[in-house]
Amino acid sequence: MREELRVAAYAVCVRDGQVLLARWVAGDGSKRWTLPGGGMDHGEDPYDTVVREVDEETGYTVEPTTLLGVDSIKRQYPRRLGAVADFHGLRIVYEARVTGGDLRHETNGSTDMAAWHPLDTVPSLERVGLVDVGLVLWRERPPSGHLSEQVPDAPRG
Repeated sequence: MREELRVAAYAVCVRDGQVLLARWVAGDGSKRWTLPGGGMDHGEDPYDTVVREVDEETGYTVEPTTLLGVDSIKRQYPRRLGAVADFHGLRIVYEARVTGGDLRHETNGSTDMAAWHPLDTVPSLERVGLVDVGLVLWRERPPSGHLSEQVPDAPRG
């Protein structure tokens, strides 16, 4: 079994009762809303990662204001030629505020749309579990930056 580690940084941007989300396009063509952000480049600081990724996916310049926490996920999935990957994802979640730019959609990336959604409509969205994790971290602000229980509202992805 091949071990895979992915470290990524994401932003929870909330203003006027709305959260900024990007629509992720999976390899099978399905689409679900996620927090803007993504994988770190080798040698890149997570703070710089979240700033870069939010700009790429939404058109906004952001300032990370608070480190909300780190979420860790593990899962296995099939790889080519019958192999299985043992995937471990570390997701660094920041609260961030928009400081500039204009909302736009990403082209030729892993997302195809960005939009503000009223917080009370999030439970009805097709979304990855990271959205729920990020919003729980944002609301509860656990001192350890760690959720004591897994967030069950949406599939973790």
